[in-house]
Amino acid sequence: MPRAIYAAIEAGGTKFVCGLGSGPEDLETTQFPTTTPAETIARALEFFSSCARGPIAAAGIASFGPVELHRDSPGWGRITTTPKAGWRDADLAGPVGMALGAPVVFDTDVNGAALAEHRWGAARDVDDCVYLTIGTGIGGGAICDGRLLHGLLHPEMGHIRVPHDRVADPFPGVCPFHGDCLEGLASGPAIQARWGCRGADLPAGHPAWELEARYLSLAVANLACTLSPARFILGGGVMAQRHLFDLLHQYTLALLNGYIASARITDRIHEYIVPPALGSRAGVLGALALAETAAG
Repeated sequence: MPRAIYAAIEAGGTKFVCGLGSGPEDLETTQFPTTTPAETIARALEFFSSCARGPIAAAGIASFGPVELHRDSPGWGRITTTPKAGWRDADLAGPVGMALGAPVVFDTDVNGAALAEHRWGAARDVDDCVYLTIGTGIGGGAICDGRLLHGLLHPEMGHIRVPHDRVADPFPGVCPFHGDCLEGLASGPAIQARWGCRGADLPAGHPAWELEARYLSLAVANLACTLSPARFILGGGVMAQRHLFDLLHQYTLALLNGYIASARITDRIHEYIVPPALGSRAGVLGALALAETAAG
């Protein structure tokens, strides 16, 4: 019996990654810049049309946000209050479902990445995990007892408030909504605005990285106390600086100070806070995993 074919869209604020296939092994992908909603969605649909070798069973969309995830809402499938020009209230799921004639599962990009890492990657051996992406923005997704965490809308871990010592770090933050939330202080644009160049151009010994690790460790410690995940996975462009992980392990241990009495943290912190196993494919594989859920 032939395997079902799924369409997958990782909808990022900078680029779209689209995939078509039955699983990670045969997923054919393409990527292109995120321009206007009409142009970008049209390119995605053109890819699916040109590559499809039969009916598409379901589509998964893992999108930048904020997004409307509740199907009983008239705004389901839309990006909502994004600061990205032209994308506020843009409908993603509607045009894709209509064009493909297939059911669509719509979620955040970080929830998708969390699902992919849980199914095929760095969290496949645990029931609970948190995935944080640190890049153009900061976002987080959570798996609780094997299922994605939603709620009123969806987690917005990048906008939690972390202690900000304005004497040590007078930088006001870049978040257009909150200024010095986690994203405002520790995202890629925050690094560039604070130091005058991209993080990729800063050497490993630059003071930017110690400050970055301190802010990220505050977030991890808060989320560890709040959600108690069995593992943290940190991805995104900023975390390509692998030396950050050693600092992050050190500062997180100091912040928790032995309070969470688990050997996973106290003895095996390098296995508790880890990079993604799926690398740059986590997002599109997350969309694939979402599509699989639509087909049962």
